[in-house]
Amino acid sequence: MSYRSEALEYARQNTTRYENELREFCSIPSVSTLPDHAKYLHVAAEWLLHRLRQTGVNRVSILPTSGHPIVFAETELLDHKPTLLVYGHYDVQPTDPLGEWESPPFEPQVRGECLYARGAADMKAQIVAFLAALDAIHHTQSSFPLNLKFLFEGEEEIGSPSLPNFVDKNSELLQCDAVLNCDGGIHAADIPSITYGLRGLAYFELEVQGPRSDLHSGVFGGAVENPVQVLCRLLANMIDADGHITLPGFYESVTPLTDEERSELARVPLSEEDWVRLTGVPCSWGEKEYSLVERTGARPSLDINGIYGGFTGSGSKTVLPARAMAKFSFRLVPEQRGELVETQLRTYLNAHVPKTVRWELRALNFATPVVVQRHSPFVRAAANALEAVFGKPPLFKRDGGTIPVIGVLKEKLGVDTVMLGFELPDAGFHAPNEHMHLPTFHRGIETYIQFLENWK
Repeated sequence: MSYRSEALEYARQNTTRYENELREFCSIPSVSTLPDHAKYLHVAAEWLLHRLRQTGVNRVSILPTSGHPIVFAETELLDHKPTLLVYGHYDVQPTDPLGEWESPPFEPQVRGECLYARGAADMKAQIVAFLAALDAIHHTQSSFPLNLKFLFEGEEEIGSPSLPNFVDKNSELLQCDAVLNCDGGIHAADIPSITYGLRGLAYFELEVQGPRSDLHSGVFGGAVENPVQVLCRLLANMIDADGHITLPGFYESVTPLTDEERSELARVPLSEEDWVRLTGVPCSWGEKEYSLVERTGARPSLDINGIYGGFTGSGSKTVLPARAMAKFSFRLVPEQRGELVETQLRTYLNAHVPKTVRWELRALNFATPVVVQRHSPFVRAAANALEAVFGKPPLFKRDGGTIPVIGVLKEKLGVDTVMLGFELPDAGFHAPNEHMHLPTFHRGIETYIQFLENWK
């Protein structure tokens, strides 16, 4: 039996133990955005430190940041082996609305083939799967096939505010040949895929102020312009009925998709019926010139994330609100940058906000879009690993979400990232009843074993 076969067999003999480890990790309420959960972020970091040591990684430390700690670890570094930096995050989203959970979010429960818990899919299962792969290799081989470094942060769900400074201060410590980001998914349980592109982000908050205080709409209505109505007009006119964004010059830096890339993306099976079933909407919407796959991963978009103004309680109150506020975000594609979008947005607002109100725009978060070369050695190693486990070659796709760390590591370390995770599109990440499909979890363990053996 080969070393690879021995590790795979060991993983198959320890499926129950690995599922129990996933339950244990998911029971830690490591919600990064809630101050009263800060102690649980430290508990999760300690859990990782202990588990890394169990897998044979002895150089492990918990390093402080201005926010939640970072777990850094490394194996013995040998000159003749390439170095892989493994990234993950141990923080999770809040559980709201709690009443929609069928079981307590931090009391993991198996129903059918899935484990339900907050963080199960995003992304504790991916971390446990990789550590399980290391565990299997550690117990069946004399050494790891690669030099390995680990960077596990606790702030990804709040935009990774401490990470850029940490990378700046520890660039020598983090030097590597490539990064493995376990935060991601595949197209379906029987359709492996590799995400090679992610959209960036530009997130804003716009406040419109009218009178000094709320006014009686009967006495003042018709003579004082309503800030809520002004805000709604401004937001509505930033995008047309077909999903085209109207900011001046917005598409000038959008790189057109090549015919070869559109052909590759067309292999991803996503029909109108699939979309309706996945989302619950009556039908899809957006730029008619582009497919659903292209719209959601390779084209920019604009969404209003929240809006507030005036009276929103039960019953009626005839008020003319003094102010209105909205939060909205642009998803960006390669060559677009948040700073340029902010300039375009301010140009639009200067031209369209009436003199009857005052306004303030606040930029809350920028993240850079990422596209990875699909033919690099480590992407090929990932593709071959997926094919070995799933029995078919993976699809290559671009996803609409944003993972800030990929852009940060590319900019500061000059290395590319391969995204290899195993959450499914319907896993409910960031939503009630988040879950991980356990057969896919175990396939993920085997894929990581194959990947580490392939790229050496």
